[in-house]
Amino acid sequence: MAGTQPHDQAQTDGAAVDPAFQGYIDEFCQALETERNASVHTVRNYRNDLLDYARWAQRANVDPLHPTHRQLRRYLAELDQAQYARASINRRLSSLKGMMRWMMVAGYIDDNAADVLMTLKSDKTLPHRIPANDMVRILSVWSPLDEDGRVRTRTPAQMRDYAILEFLYACGARVSEAVGLLCVSVDFKQKLVRVMGKGSKERIIPLHDMAVQSMQAYLDVARPQLLEGKPDTDYFFVSNRGKKMNPDSIRRMFKEAQALAGISGSYSPHDMRHTFASDVLEGGADLRSVQEMLGHSSLSTTQIYTHLSLGRMKDVHRKAHPRG
Repeated sequence: MAGTQPHDQAQTDGAAVDPAFQGYIDEFCQALETERNASVHTVRNYRNDLLDYARWAQRANVDPLHPTHRQLRRYLAELDQAQYARASINRRLSSLKGMMRWMMVAGYIDDNAADVLMTLKSDKTLPHRIPANDMVRILSVWSPLDEDGRVRTRTPAQMRDYAILEFLYACGARVSEAVGLLCVSVDFKQKLVRVMGKGSKERIIPLHDMAVQSMQAYLDVARPQLLEGKPDTDYFFVSNRGKKMNPDSIRRMFKEAQALAGISGSYSPHDMRHTFASDVLEGGADLRSVQEMLGHSSLSTTQIYTHLSLGRMKDVHRKAHPRG
């Protein structure tokens, strides 16, 4: 199946969303924010998925609140025929299941036809890892020293961006965790940071010296300049306007760093998390410790990184063995 996600015209055009169902979507998304502490990015994905389903239901003359399992299978089949990636189809089904379960608990519906549907079997894909050379180049864009070892003149924003990149790679943090990082959660003396992960799960992660140095320099020099003339905030990383950072601004910053580093590969800040996990495992960390640092609820989620390490081991074996 194609890995792209074409904009299926039949799914979105010429069909309005049922106003009543739109109201349920809004209420469900509000519940995601307030009750589950879901990120803005997560809520946006849920909303878009559910609106796509609502438009399809309107076009297909299906009651969006009470679809049959056969009708829902037809919906998934149309997504498949439109060459949506299996991961995208499964995400839409997961969004619909989540909303239907919430509606049952809230008493809006009496049954959930989506629950009987199984997700499509997806091809196993390994996390996207950033090669070591590319990682060094990305982290060097706004580092204190230039390529010749001379002290680089940096703006407060560049000092902040460098600290964010070092932070993300140092502890495998998510972008949302960087955005939500509080000043009181950083312990420079102990070289530890406390982050709030998915589902409001808190975890403590060690920081290495380079991350500590970059974050301390940002806190002492750059942050006061970014906040000059503006109210203070509890958040560690602040925007150019002295406000809480926006996840999209960090993603744009990462793309800029990648471009300035002259890297053509398509990476994302989340790939730094994958790279962190792979690197510490290859460095000798045990799986349970990596699970704790990443904040995975299940060890099986962390185990996928062992495949990356095994792949590297096989490559080394192939190149080093006389009969490789």
